Amino acid sequence: MSFLHLIASCYNCINMTKQKNGFTVLELTFVITVALIASVVFFIQKHNLEILVQDNTRKTAINAMYYGLEEVFYPTNKYYPRTISKDNLKSVDPTLFTDPNGIKFGEIGGSYTYKPTNCDGDKCQGYSLQANLVNEADYIKQSKNN
Repeated sequence: MSFLHLIASCYNCINMTKQKNGFTVLELTFVITVALIASVVFFIQKHNLEILVQDNTRKTAINAMYYGLEEVFYPTNKYYPRTISKDNLKSVDPTLFTDPNGIKFGEIGGSYTYKPTNCDGDKCQGYSLQANLVNEADYIKQSKNN
């Protein structure tokens, strides 16, 4: 074996044991692309989950008002009120009269609507409760007497 072969052989051994430092541009591009895609998917799902929670909160509020009217108010008074509020539906949690956007019941732009029917003064024979939902059709509950 010649002296040059020996030097070339040692040079190859040195190069094989040498470690690379850093990442290639292709590796960095791949990792950044995957991270961007994952973050976009995360934020889309987070937004969808927030909307689902808000819609379920609206349904819960309408159900509470409905049962407050049907199980407490009507049996006691034998009529439905012309308007509803935390004052005449004391069995309903007062926080439910504010929608997930912070708008109080009966204010313009709110999610909840109460429409009394067949009224004589402040005494009504029926009603319709409605919540405007984002991902589904509006959620409507009507009095048992309708």
